[in-house]
Amino acid sequence: MGHCSAQFIFLLLLKILQSSAKDELIECVCVGTTEQCSLEERCSGDQCYSSVIVNGDVISFSRGCLKGPEQKRMICSTAPSAKYAMKCCSEPMCNSNASIESLLDLLLPSGVPRTVAGQGGEPLQYRVETLALFVLGPMVVLALLSLLAVLVCRRLHHGRLERLHEFDTEQGAIDGLIASNVGDSTLADLLDHSCTSGSGSGLPFLVQRTVARQISLVECVGKGRYGEVWRGQWQGENVAVKIFSSRDEKSWFRETEIYNTVLLRHENILGFMASDMTSRNSSTQLWLITHYHENGSLYDYLQRVAVEMVDGLHMAASVASGLVHLHTEIFGTEGKPAIAHRDLKSKNILVKKDLRCCIADLGLAVTHSQTDNQLDVGNNPKVGTKRYMAPEVLDESMQTDCFDAYKRVDIWAFGLVLWEIARRTYSNGIVEEYKPPFYDLVPNDPSFEDMRKVVCVEQQRPFIPNRWFSDPTLSALVKLMKECWYQNPSARLTALRIKKTLDKIHNTLEKGKTDC
Repeated sequence: MGHCSAQFIFLLLLKILQSSAKDELIECVCVGTTEQCSLEERCSGDQCYSSVIVNGDVISFSRGCLKGPEQKRMICSTAPSAKYAMKCCSEPMCNSNASIESLLDLLLPSGVPRTVAGQGGEPLQYRVETLALFVLGPMVVLALLSLLAVLVCRRLHHGRLERLHEFDTEQGAIDGLIASNVGDSTLADLLDHSCTSGSGSGLPFLVQRTVARQISLVECVGKGRYGEVWRGQWQGENVAVKIFSSRDEKSWFRETEIYNTVLLRHENILGFMASDMTSRNSSTQLWLITHYHENGSLYDYLQRVAVEMVDGLHMAASVASGLVHLHTEIFGTEGKPAIAHRDLKSKNILVKKDLRCCIADLGLAVTHSQTDNQLDVGNNPKVGTKRYMAPEVLDESMQTDCFDAYKRVDIWAFGLVLWEIARRTYSNGIVEEYKPPFYDLVPNDPSFEDMRKVVCVEQQRPFIPNRWFSDPTLSALVKLMKECWYQNPSARLTALRIKKTLDKIHNTLEKGKTDC
């Protein structure tokens, strides 16, 4: 009986101790948690906590109590994020010293908050120095870099102007520059060297100006709507100087631009040397300096001289070869755009000493590059020569945004040039006098309407003498001409096909001579 009483008393004491331990709570500071906090801003719980919550650029700070193991486990084990952080502690009033800054240090980086909601919910300024560093810093650096770039550009521009001023005003310095850069070189030496310089088909730009100012004009060899052509001399060698009138500045600029195209140099394209805007006799002159060919233009030469069949074929084939080079685009870093002449005629073709020809006068040229599909028609309002205009130009049906259309216009004109050569080519000892295309159908200076009526409405073509059909070579040339004169532009031959056909006609002629 005594043993049972002792055991009952022990169990009763144990239950009382457990009950008292369960009811033992700690006191915490309570701020911002309206459901828990009393008027004295105190609360009781198993643990104390302090937390911070970021909502946009406003931060809310609170302190309070946690009751029950489940609440302690769930809340105190939550890891900090970019918007939320918490600290838990188990000592009475242990959250009284918790600060916003210490909790913000726990947040994961996500930008810099600007204001903080304090205990009364009033916004406070936060980390102004940090804000200034992140916002104003990049702006200051950008401003400094911009200022530096402006200063460098101004310095470079000023230096360039000084060099140009010295170059233009000091004639003695120019002569010295010529002596050092050009020396006793021949034109061939200079041009051969410049082919690898990447500066286009002429001389390097600086040497262009020195050469231009060292040329003495000897005689005027031709005049046209653009100005005059003079024979000049440079270091004892003949050069051609094309002097543009001031109203034709756009043609001068365009021709200079085209001639400076990389990889344009070709034996059947007039050799370009230099271009310069110079002052003579108190007036500005626009000069274009090229190789000089004493035979003059094909137009002039055919009026003076009739040619043998072989020479006539060489003339035609060389013009076709130059046209192939113009029309062909060369791809690569140092490539060449495709070029259409737009004003091909016998006056714009020069005859070399070996009776081969070269194409000149590129002032109306059009360029096209497949790389960027850019069609560059220049800024020259002029059109080609009326007598040589293709039907689609005369009736204004030409597709001006298509580069192939410009090439087909060149082919039409080439057919007319071929006709001019054929008239002045001996066959069985017979030759016709020189006449321009359509000489028997339109006046000497035909109007646009004159040509449109003959070519488009009546669809007439240059007169073919009967005797041409009795000569195999001239007969083949007639067939070739007619394939250049189709009313439908897309039916005309390409320059490459023309060149190959002329080569074939020439080979047949040579083979016939050998067999004889």
